[in-house]
Amino acid sequence: MELVLVVLVLIIVGGGYYLLRSHQQAKRNRLEDAKADARRWVERLGGQVLNLTGTDTASQQALADASERYNAAGSQMEQAQTEEQAKLVKDTALEGLYYVRAAREAMGLDPGPALPEDRERQAAGKVTEHRSVDVEGRHYEASPEPGADTPHYYPGGRVAGRPVPQGWYSEPWWKPALVAGAWGLGSMMLFSAMFSGMAGVPAGAMGDGGDMGGDGGDAGGDGGDAGGDGDMGGDAGGDMGGDFGGDMGDMGGFDFGF
Repeated sequence: MELVLVVLVLIIVGGGYYLLRSHQQAKRNRLEDAKADARRWVERLGGQVLNLTGTDTASQQALADASERYNAAGSQMEQAQTEEQAKLVKDTALEGLYYVRAAREAMGLDPGPALPEDRERQAAGKVTEHRSVDVEGRHYEASPEPGADTPHYYPGGRVAGRPVPQGWYSEPWWKPALVAGAWGLGSMMLFSAMFSGMAGVPAGAMGDGGDMGGDGGDAGGDGGDAGGDGDMGGDAGGDMGGDFGGDMGDMGGFDFGF
């Protein structure tokens, strides 16, 4: 009887060990697959960044932003230890490729093959007409096309939990929120003035934009709520800062001043 019990224990322990090893191996395989997929997009981005030179301010700025994402993705890849972190590497590289497409279009080149669609970018909408507004003593412009007055591109998505439509802008007013994880007090007024009534910006996005002022209006108390699931595009912006130590650089506080 004792021998039977010993055999049963050995079988149970051996089976448990086998299942544990199988689970660990499957997890490693998924991580390696995710890293290989991310590496493919990083290499594609690198090939574009290293071989393109901007011909005007808009294309030069877009390529500078793409290069920033390339460097960030490379740093993130070195530290990626989970599938989620590998996915963030891919998201960063994809955002960089959106900037590359914008730069190529600004230079009159073929933008290249289509990139994977992103739900958050689609939900944020896009700039469909030129807008010129003044908010709190500062002048801002937005346009569906690059120009001398709108040299800063954003591929669209959520920044600190709020939508920023795809388009060309006079300045990257979303960057401080991307880094800080919260919008400033003037964000609601800017968003409303810039996008109210614009056909390419869904009503839902405008609703989220209105919330920016509500969350920000609580200053320190409620500002954390704005950190939702920021972008790079989306989700990358918020999580990358925590997972990878904020590779995007310190942009400073969000006071509409740079």
